[in-house]
Amino acid sequence: MTEKLRLREAVIVEGRYDKIKLSALISTPVIETGGFRVFSDKEKQELIRAIAERRGILVMTDVDSAGFVIRNFLRGIVPPDKIKHAYIPTVEGKERRKAEPSKEGVLGVEGISPDALRAAIIKSGAHIEADDGAVSSQPDAQEITKLDFFNYGLTGTDNASDNRMRVLDALGLPKYLTVNAMLSAINCLFGKEEFEAFLTELNNT
Repeated sequence: MTEKLRLREAVIVEGRYDKIKLSALISTPVIETGGFRVFSDKEKQELIRAIAERRGILVMTDVDSAGFVIRNFLRGIVPPDKIKHAYIPTVEGKERRKAEPSKEGVLGVEGISPDALRAAIIKSGAHIEADDGAVSSQPDAQEITKLDFFNYGLTGTDNASDNRMRVLDALGLPKYLTVNAMLSAINCLFGKEEFEAFLTELNNT
């Protein structure tokens, strides 16, 4: 079994099935735009900007016109030095789960072979753990869980809401993030040990 590529950048895709496909191939957060919903979703835009500022993003959209429009929109909200682009090959066909092919008759990210997706990521210039493109054997960074949030006082206590607001404010993230959205954002921005160090520093100020 081929090990996952470990990337510095978070990867931005259009939808849930794209995320599922890529999550089996790479070890990095994968964020969905929800298709065109990202155009009006200010929370998602702010989250993408915050992640881009901290670790950079790699955009991998479909090769149809909708994917092109979403890619260009992301170019407009993220500084050019914080964004990279991975381009999948143009392959005619339809995804297995769909009854009909897309309007333009080409496969999206979810329908492209794993080897082609890996090749597109490597070609993009994304920061991969090993300089020669080989896959690192290092284990994934420990993920922060809901139980950790409870232990940090971010859920389950009378002042948990205030504690979350303080963390979100310090990180420049939207104050209206739900607990689940905040957890996802924190896992994009930090490893567990790094976040615990951040909390210690924040609590000492």
